[in-house]
Amino acid sequence: MDLQPPAGSIAEMATDLHNMLLVVITLISLFVLGLLVYVGIRFRASANPNPSKTSHNTVIEILWTVIPVAVLVGIAIPSFRLLYYLDRTADTDMVIKVTGNQWYWNYEYPDDGIAFDSYLVDEADLQEGQIRLLSVDNPMVVPENTRIKLLITGNDVMHSFFVPSLAVQVYAFIGRTNEVWIDVPSGKQIYYGQCNQICGVNHAYMPIEVRALPRSEYDKWLSSAREEFAMDDRLVNPKTLKLASAN
Repeated sequence: MDLQPPAGSIAEMATDLHNMLLVVITLISLFVLGLLVYVGIRFRASANPNPSKTSHNTVIEILWTVIPVAVLVGIAIPSFRLLYYLDRTADTDMVIKVTGNQWYWNYEYPDDGIAFDSYLVDEADLQEGQIRLLSVDNPMVVPENTRIKLLITGNDVMHSFFVPSLAVQVYAFIGRTNEVWIDVPSGKQIYYGQCNQICGVNHAYMPIEVRALPRSEYDKWLSSAREEFAMDDRLVNPKTLKLASAN
C-alpha cells in the first residue's frame, strides 16, 4: 500500500518527490473529474436546448496552456535535482562491484581484494530470524554512514539489482558497467531486494541482502572476509561448480 521506509538521502529524496507528485496528480484528477461532472450536468440536452455556437475562447485557451506548463516546471525542478544528485558517483568513499549471474550475485570489493558469491538460503536451511526467499548465505556488507559506489554488470542474461528501501534499481548487462551510489544510514539494519528482471527459470530465487554495520563491526567483518574470500586464493563456491558441471 505504500513505499518501503526510505534509507539514505537518495531514498528520502525519491520518497519526497513521489509524495509531492501524488498530491499533484490527485488534485489534477479531482479538477478534471469536477469539470466533467459540471459539463455533463450544465450542458445536458434538457437544460441546454439551444447549444452555443462558440468555437474558441482566447482567455481559456491561454489558461489551459500556461497552467499545465507551470505545473510541469514545478515538477521538473525537484525531478532534475534528484537526477543530478544521483549522478554524484565520484563523491564516494568506497566501491563495490556487483555482478548478476544465473541465478546468484557476486560482490567484489576491489580496494580490499575480496569477492564472494551470494546465494538464496534454501527453505530447509533457514535459521531463526532468516526470511524465506530473501535471506542469503553471504550478504553484501557495508559500513553505516558511508557513500558507496556500486559498479553493476552481468555475466550472462539481463538482470536488475533492485533494493527498494535504498531506492536502487539498476540493470546488469554483460559487457557494460552501470554506476550508482548509496549512503546507508546508521541503525544496523538489513535491507532486502531481488532481481527485478525476468532472467530465467530461477529468477524468483535471486534475492539481495544488504547488511549495514557500524564501522567497528564492519572492520571486524572485513578482517575475517579477507581470509575467507581473498580473490587470489579463494575456493570456488561449491554451488558455482555444481551449476557449471550441470551446464
